[in-house]
Amino acid sequence: MALPLTVRSSGPQGAVEQKGQTRDVSFRGLYFLTDARFEPGSEIEFVLTLPKEITLAGDVYIRCFGQVVRVEPHNGRSGIAARIERYEFLPAPA
Repeated sequence: MALPLTVRSSGPQGAVEQKGQTRDVSFRGLYFLTDARFEPGSEIEFVLTLPKEITLAGDVYIRCFGQVVRVEPHNGRSGIAARIERYEFLPAPA
C-alpha cells in the first residue's frame, strides 16, 4: 500500500523531518522509501495519512513511534524497514 508519510528523527543537528512513501504497512511495522538517511536502531516518529478512498470517510492521520530495523539502497533512495512500537490517532485538521 503506497501511502504518504512524514518521518521525524533527532540527530546531532536537531530534529529532521522528511517526506516518504510506504511500500508495505502492517500492524507491527512498515517499509518505506525516502531520500533521508537513517541508521538501524534509530528512533523515529512518523505520521501516516490514510486517504478517504481507504477509510470511506475523511482522511485519517496516525502518528507512530518506532525504531529503524533495516536500511537498504533502493533506486537512489533509502528503503527503510521499521518496527512500530506505539501509535495514536490524530485529530483531523480544522
